[in-house]
Amino acid sequence: MENKNDYSQELIKLLLPSEIFEYFEIVDLQVTSSSINVHLEELNLPPEEYRGEKITSKGFHSVSVVQDFPIRNKSVYLHIKRRRWLVESSNIVVSRN
Repeated sequence: MENKNDYSQELIKLLLPSEIFEYFEIVDLQVTSSSINVHLEELNLPPEEYRGEKITSKGFHSVSVVQDFPIRNKSVYLHIKRRRWLVESSNIVVSRN
Protein backbone atom coordinates (compact mmCIF):
# COMPACT_ATOMS: atom_id res chain seq x y z
CA MET A 1 0.00 0.00 0.00
CA GLU A 2 1.42 3.26 -1.10
CA ASN A 3 -0.48 5.95 0.75
CA LYS A 4 -3.02 6.75 3.44
CA ASN A 5 -5.92 6.48 0.98
CA ASP A 6 -4.95 2.87 0.20
CA TYR A 7 -5.23 2.01 3.91
CA SER A 8 -8.59 3.78 4.12
CA GLN A 9 -9.92 1.83 1.16
CA GLU A 10 -8.80 -1.46 2.70
CA LEU A 11 -10.56 -0.54 5.93
CA ILE A 12 -13.79 0.29 4.06
CA LYS A 13 -13.57 -3.12 2.36
CA LEU A 14 -13.58 -4.71 5.81
CA LEU A 15 -16.69 -2.77 6.87
CA LEU A 16 -18.85 -3.32 3.79
CA PRO A 17 -20.24 -6.71 2.71
CA SER A 18 -17.59 -8.60 0.74
CA GLU A 19 -20.09 -9.47 -2.02
CA ILE A 20 -20.05 -5.83 -3.15
CA PHE A 21 -16.47 -6.21 -4.31
CA GLU A 22 -17.32 -9.08 -6.66
CA TYR A 23 -18.90 -6.49 -8.97
CA PHE A 24 -17.66 -3.09 -7.78
CA GLU A 25 -14.39 -1.35 -7.01
CA ILE A 26 -13.73 1.70 -4.86
CA VAL A 27 -12.69 4.54 -7.17
CA ASP A 28 -12.73 7.35 -4.62
CA LEU A 29 -13.04 7.83 -0.89
CA GLN A 30 -13.71 11.16 0.78
CA VAL A 31 -13.70 11.55 4.55
CA THR A 32 -14.85 14.84 6.06
CA SER A 33 -15.56 15.88 9.62
CA SER A 34 -19.20 14.82 9.22
CA SER A 35 -19.32 12.13 6.50
CA ILE A 36 -17.64 9.28 4.67
CA ASN A 37 -18.33 9.13 0.93
CA VAL A 38 -17.43 5.87 -0.80
CA HIS A 39 -17.55 5.98 -4.61
CA LEU A 40 -18.12 2.56 -6.17
CA GLU A 41 -17.92 1.80 -9.88
CA GLU A 42 -19.20 -1.43 -11.40
CA LEU A 43 -16.56 -3.62 -13.00
CA ASN A 44 -16.85 -4.32 -16.73
CA LEU A 45 -18.28 -7.82 -16.22
CA PRO A 46 -21.40 -8.26 -18.39
CA PRO A 47 -24.33 -10.22 -16.91
CA GLU A 48 -23.93 -14.01 -17.17
CA GLU A 49 -27.18 -14.48 -19.11
CA TYR A 50 -25.59 -12.63 -22.07
CA ARG A 51 -22.30 -14.54 -22.02
CA GLY A 52 -22.68 -15.95 -25.56
CA GLU A 53 -23.72 -12.59 -27.06
CA LYS A 54 -21.58 -9.82 -28.52
CA ILE A 55 -21.85 -7.07 -25.91
CA THR A 56 -20.40 -3.56 -25.91
CA SER A 57 -19.99 -1.38 -22.83
CA LYS A 58 -22.14 1.74 -23.19
CA GLY A 59 -21.08 3.76 -20.18
CA PHE A 60 -22.91 4.17 -16.91
CA HIS A 61 -26.33 4.93 -15.47
CA SER A 62 -26.70 8.04 -13.31
CA VAL A 63 -25.01 7.69 -9.93
CA SER A 64 -27.23 6.37 -7.14
CA VAL A 65 -26.50 7.51 -3.60
CA VAL A 66 -27.35 5.17 -0.74
CA GLN A 67 -26.99 6.13 2.90
CA ASP A 68 -25.44 3.34 4.94
CA PHE A 69 -25.09 2.91 8.72
CA PRO A 70 -22.99 5.61 10.37
CA ILE A 71 -19.40 4.94 11.37
CA ARG A 72 -17.97 6.83 14.36
CA ASN A 73 -20.83 9.36 14.26
CA LYS A 74 -20.15 10.12 10.58
CA SER A 75 -22.80 9.65 7.93
CA VAL A 76 -21.81 7.07 5.33
CA TYR A 77 -22.87 7.49 1.70
CA LEU A 78 -22.27 4.97 -1.05
CA HIS A 79 -22.14 6.59 -4.49
CA ILE A 80 -22.90 3.70 -6.83
CA LYS A 81 -22.11 3.94 -10.53
CA ARG A 82 -23.68 1.02 -12.45
CA ARG A 83 -22.66 -0.01 -15.97
CA ARG A 84 -24.85 -0.67 -18.96
CA TRP A 85 -24.12 -2.77 -22.03
CA LEU A 86 -25.53 -2.95 -25.55
CA VAL A 87 -26.46 -6.42 -26.83
CA GLU A 88 -25.44 -6.07 -30.48
CA SER A 89 -27.76 -8.77 -31.88
CA SER A 90 -30.97 -7.33 -30.43
CA ASN A 91 -29.87 -3.69 -30.01
CA ILE A 92 -31.13 -3.58 -26.41
CA VAL A 93 -29.33 -2.06 -23.44
CA VAL A 94 -28.93 -4.30 -20.38
CA SER A 95 -27.47 -3.95 -16.90
CA ARG A 96 -26.97 -6.15 -13.89
CA ASN A 97 -29.78 -6.25 -11.29
